[in-house]
Amino acid sequence: MGKKPTSTDATLHAFPTRAAPAAMEPQTLPPGKVELVRTYLEMLAPPHPWRGGSRNEATAIMRARHCTVSFYRYLYDSVGEQWLWYDRRRLAADALRAIIQDERVEIYVLYVTGTPAGFGELDRRQDDAIELAYFGLLPEFIGRGLGPYFLHWLQDNAWSYSPRRLWVHTCNFDHPGAMAVYQRAGFEAYRQERLIIDAPKWPE
Repeated sequence: MGKKPTSTDATLHAFPTRAAPAAMEPQTLPPGKVELVRTYLEMLAPPHPWRGGSRNEATAIMRARHCTVSFYRYLYDSVGEQWLWYDRRRLAADALRAIIQDERVEIYVLYVTGTPAGFGELDRRQDDAIELAYFGLLPEFIGRGLGPYFLHWLQDNAWSYSPRRLWVHTCNFDHPGAMAVYQRAGFEAYRQERLIIDAPKWPE
């Protein structure tokens, strides 16, 4: 989620309501290029009440108000490195600070027994929509049922602002179960784009 690379080629696909993205034929890529398939999902009404029950471990979700650049980079890198999140790593500290300390950008951290386990970022800078710009868990906390629980909490929080829609995008670099998690949470795919991009490289 949230990666916005510069493309050298792009193909767009629109989906009928409730349709699943179609598989795309692989293609031979030139050296130094990779294919990114990004799928956009949205929901136009609040989700159903949470039915996952209570957690058996101590959890807390807190907003990181005036989040520092260093703490944000820790969250972003810890969650996103294995999924090739790199867009925010390219930003200078001042540019990143301007985004994450904007009052309309809300960063929430999931804690499990006092340890950061993941984070979600709600971007309210659009007038009629909210973007779930980033969402994920640290590797040690994947597979424990925390993802759906945290996602539903973020959805409820986003809908408290009564937006016209809540949207997110994921891609083929993300966790292989990400699409299914979003769809089970009530998101529906509405657009897909296929891009050929420069292979991500971590900044020095």
